[in-house]
Amino acid sequence: MLPIVTVVIPFYNCPYISQAIKSVLDQSYPNIEIIVVDDGSTKNHHLLEPYRSRIVYLRKPNGGTASALNHGMQSATGRYVAWLSSDDMFTRDKVLNQVSFMEEKQAQFSFTDFHTINENSHITHHFSTAKFPTEKAFITAMLDYCPVNGCTVMMLRHLIEAVGWFNASLPYTHDYDLWVRIALNGVGMHYLNEPLTLYRRHSRMGTVKHISHIEPEFKKIKAQYASILRAKLSGMPD
Repeated sequence: MLPIVTVVIPFYNCPYISQAIKSVLDQSYPNIEIIVVDDGSTKNHHLLEPYRSRIVYLRKPNGGTASALNHGMQSATGRYVAWLSSDDMFTRDKVLNQVSFMEEKQAQFSFTDFHTINENSHITHHFSTAKFPTEKAFITAMLDYCPVNGCTVMMLRHLIEAVGWFNASLPYTHDYDLWVRIALNGVGMHYLNEPLTLYRRHSRMGTVKHISHIEPEFKKIKAQYASILRAKLSGMPD
C-alpha cells in the first residue's frame, strides 16, 4: 500500500488559498491527507468552503507559520509530511515523484527544484534552486543563506518529531533553523532535481513585507550555528 503523505497548509487571510488546496487535490498520487491550519484568520474563509469535505481543517489562535506547521504536523497521520504555503502550488506529480525518490533512496528528508511565479501564476523564473556539486558545498552554503525552499521539502514525520519541531519563537527563520538542525544530526539532505513546486512572489508576501525584521533575525541564527557548521565541514571530504 502506498504510504500516506500529509500536506500541511498554514492559512492566514491568504487570497490564494484555494489555488494551493486545488493543486494538492489534483495530485496524481492517490494517498494524501490535506491539513489546512487556520492561524487565526479574519478573512477569506469563504475560499475554503468548496473544499471543506476533502480537507482536515484546524483552527488556532494566531501564532505564526512555525506554530501552524507544528500544529498540523503533530496532527498528521502520514508517514511523510510536506509543507505548502497558502500562496504557492504543487505541480501535478510533485508528491508521486518525491515519494518515489525517497522510497528509492530510503531518504528521511528531501527537497526539490522549483519555478517562481507571479500574482497571476505565470512563471517568471525557471529552475530557481541553487545547485550544489557536493554535500560539503551544500553545507557551506548554509553558512550564508537558506538553500532550501521549505515548500519543496518532504520528510518522514518521525524525523521532525525526533529532531525537534519548528522553533515557534522564530517568526521568519524557523525553516532555516530546522534544516540546519537536521543536517547537523547527520541526516542526508537528498535533492531531487525536478521543479515540482510553484513558488509565488508577490507584493503582499511576508518575505517582502517583513524584510527589515527578517535580516537581523537571520543574521542572529546564522551566527548561532556558524561554529557548529564549520566544525562539521572540517570533517567532510571535498
